[in-house]
Amino acid sequence: MTTQRFPLPDVGEGLTEAEIVEWKVAVGDTVAVNQVFVEIESAKSLVELPSPWAGTVTALLAEEGTTVDVGTAIIEITTDAPAGAPSGGSSDAPAAAAEETSGEGSGSVLVGYGTGDGAGGGRRRRRAAAPAAEVEAKRPTSMSGTSTSGAPLDVDVPAPAPAAPAIEKPMASVPAAPGAQSTRVLAKPPVRKLAKDLGVDLASVHPTGPGGIVTREDVVAHHEGAAPKSLATYPDDDRPWLASGTVSQDGRQTRVPVKSVRKRTAEAMVASAFTAPHVTVFQTIDVTKTMKLVAHLKEDRDFADVRVTPLLVAAKAMLLAVNRHPQINASWDEGAQEIVYKHYVNLGIAAATPRGLVVPNIKDAHTLDLLGLAKAIATLTSTARAGRTQPADMADGSITITNVGIFGTDTGTPILNPGEAGILAFGAIRKQPWVHKGKIKARWVTQLALSVDHRLVDGELAARYLADVAKVLEDPARGLVWG
Repeated sequence: MTTQRFPLPDVGEGLTEAEIVEWKVAVGDTVAVNQVFVEIESAKSLVELPSPWAGTVTALLAEEGTTVDVGTAIIEITTDAPAGAPSGGSSDAPAAAAEETSGEGSGSVLVGYGTGDGAGGGRRRRRAAAPAAEVEAKRPTSMSGTSTSGAPLDVDVPAPAPAAPAIEKPMASVPAAPGAQSTRVLAKPPVRKLAKDLGVDLASVHPTGPGGIVTREDVVAHHEGAAPKSLATYPDDDRPWLASGTVSQDGRQTRVPVKSVRKRTAEAMVASAFTAPHVTVFQTIDVTKTMKLVAHLKEDRDFADVRVTPLLVAAKAMLLAVNRHPQINASWDEGAQEIVYKHYVNLGIAAATPRGLVVPNIKDAHTLDLLGLAKAIATLTSTARAGRTQPADMADGSITITNVGIFGTDTGTPILNPGEAGILAFGAIRKQPWVHKGKIKARWVTQLALSVDHRLVDGELAARYLADVAKVLEDPARGLVWG
């Protein structure tokens, strides 16, 4: 028998940690090669990991909900070894060596599984408690949880006994120690009993009775004033964002760790906002003809199996406009001090998910006709909402559209997706008074907002690109000429 340990792999783009979301197996289960045994959440998406071996699960080395570093062993599987193979103990040597060198980086783990220098900030599963004699023998002189050489101990050292809590101010109803200067609170026995029942410290109650006596009303008022206020409530099925949080003692706050998709989104947005100089241009347009086209396409048998929305036409308009203004389809390489012009369009679609904002992109979107684009958008959005978007699906985007109008928002100033030169915000479409052919009529109107990287895109180019997107949305037939 041989015992194998599976290290957490880097599932894409140099990620250094991931969260164990759900184990698909338990200790004692038999697994086959390529059988999914765990679901993890990286900083970008949910990923299922398959077993590289067939055997029996002997240990789960990380608990659900914990974050572990890439290269850390997460599961132990015992397999049938061929005759003459090393024992299970010897097969753990590489993993043990990697753990022993954790203070100096990943150590001798597999290529691509390394975590870089430093132990990382992931939470680790606690080991089983060692015998008391062994713990005492390995206890360091300091209380930091490491040996005097600085390397992590192989066993958990019991935490020092908590410091004695601060002594609270004595209850006013209890006589002070001899020689101490204190003033006894004036209150009748029934009032003292009420205060005791309610857990009220009489010394903290403001007296309003004659001669400074605390009344029953004073105790009740103080208790009600200290009681938690009415809190905002949410339906149980509408607050998954609170599930992993810690509620404060008074119940008025929930603190949720920043991790996974939300963490990566925050890092990317901050980097983009403070790296690329953003400039946003706006345009309000009449999209009545686009709305008529959408209505016709919904009745077309070729589009019967896909969802047709104005977003589809807007996405096609962006692709046509990129063809007329290819300079906007670029990125800035700071390290090489070069502008990278792309001869393809990977169209990003911003998608709001319960885990945060993700921006997967449609690869080579410029090669798709309207029906192919509709199918690609449908697949992309359904995958994103299910949390199944893979890191590769979000890599190498070239330009993005975000549909803020789906929430009823008129417009906004979108932040660029890192590595891209443009992002278009597509606002809500509303019927409004509009001058059409010299007369005021009710027309379908929307607003477009285009943010660009001003290092790459001048104001003139931004305005011309947005104007061409607007022309297609105002008259979709123009796309037949441009296409």
